[in-house]
Amino acid sequence: METETVVFGGGCFWCTEAVFKELKGVLSAEPGYAGGHTINPTYEQVSAGDTGHIEVAKIGYDPDELSFEELLGVFFATHDPSTPNRQGNDVGPQYNSAIFYTTEKQKEKAEHYIMALGKTVSRPIITQVRPLEHFYPAEDYHKNYYEAHKDAPYCELVIAPKIEKVREKFGDLIKKP
Repeated sequence: METETVVFGGGCFWCTEAVFKELKGVLSAEPGYAGGHTINPTYEQVSAGDTGHIEVAKIGYDPDELSFEELLGVFFATHDPSTPNRQGNDVGPQYNSAIFYTTEKQKEKAEHYIMALGKTVSRPIITQVRPLEHFYPAEDYHKNYYEAHKDAPYCELVIAPKIEKVREKFGDLIKKP
């Protein structure tokens, strides 16, 4: 089986990880940090906003089961790609919208998707499209956060509605139980 990797920054990595874990063809979703200048950053450093890193989820997927365009559809449907330094109540440069590609084909498809999407919305899309240079895994307590803390207020108020939206809008892409 052929696998590909892409890294998405779409706000809080707890949300991004949880959303993409719902999709058939997604083999792994790991929270972490990318795009900055600090080597092996910690959550505290990234949260302070001066590392240049974005909270991201590294997605491993089977392109025979889930296309890159389908991943982009879910990515753009589950965050606001027009607001810099913010997603909902999460504020700071670590919440910027970004796609860190691992192939030239992903870069081309992402740029084309953004250009087409930009023609249908009223505010400019500010999503960064950059090559993945380094991915730093988040600390263990961030991994599978939603699964481990479904009753936490953030999970109930922010993550659960995003997952429900994905299930409704992209039902044919959802893993079967």
